[in-house]
Amino acid sequence: MILYNVTVSVEKNISEQWIKWMKTEHIPKVMATCCFKDYKLLHLETETPDNPGITYCIQYWCKSKAELNNYLEKHAAGLRAAHQKAFPNKFVAFRTILNEI
Repeated sequence: MILYNVTVSVEKNISEQWIKWMKTEHIPKVMATCCFKDYKLLHLETETPDNPGITYCIQYWCKSKAELNNYLEKHAAGLRAAHQKAFPNKFVAFRTILNEI
């Protein structure tokens, strides 16, 4: 299994709006690509003093690197652009890919 982890720090004043949008708009569209088998939306409990926002992780699970590559090549850019349009300059995100051993 491959884990595609997206860590996002959002401004505190938009966190509730962001969570609602993620649950009703973004995550359903990611899952509709059929590239992932499951996901989890998590809140990072150990915030650091130098982070003014609230941090969340979205973990998307897929069976193979080929499925992940399909998502990255065909779907990721448009979904990232929609996220940026919905919350311009209100978040910072980074992505990691992990392989289950």
